[in-house]
Amino acid sequence: MLIRIDPADRAALHEQVAASVRGAVRSGEVGPGERLPTARDVAASLDINMHTVLRAYQTLRDEGVIELRRGRGAVVADNAATTAALADAVDHVLDVARRHGVSTESLIQTINERSSR
Repeated sequence: MLIRIDPADRAALHEQVAASVRGAVRSGEVGPGERLPTARDVAASLDINMHTVLRAYQTLRDEGVIELRRGRGAVVADNAATTAALADAVDHVLDVARRHGVSTESLIQTINERSSR
């Protein structure tokens, strides 16, 4: 699996790493049960700090995209594709809302109104 970052991108490096992994999961490049590269290997290949990669992996764990297993490292979760797609969609909606000055409360209200239709 190839993890990519863009140094010119305004997004934080850990967010770019997490987005790259989500994209690989969503596209089927990696599937449930597959191991991700170690944080040390990713950091070395991207020339970034290992803690940046660990932060990305923790974000993905919190989202349910990967499981962090002692002795096995980061493993793609069973429902990772759905979870990754949903996380990306939410991130996109939040980004659009911020750019247009929509508050989180207003966004939540809009989502609640639309979901009850």
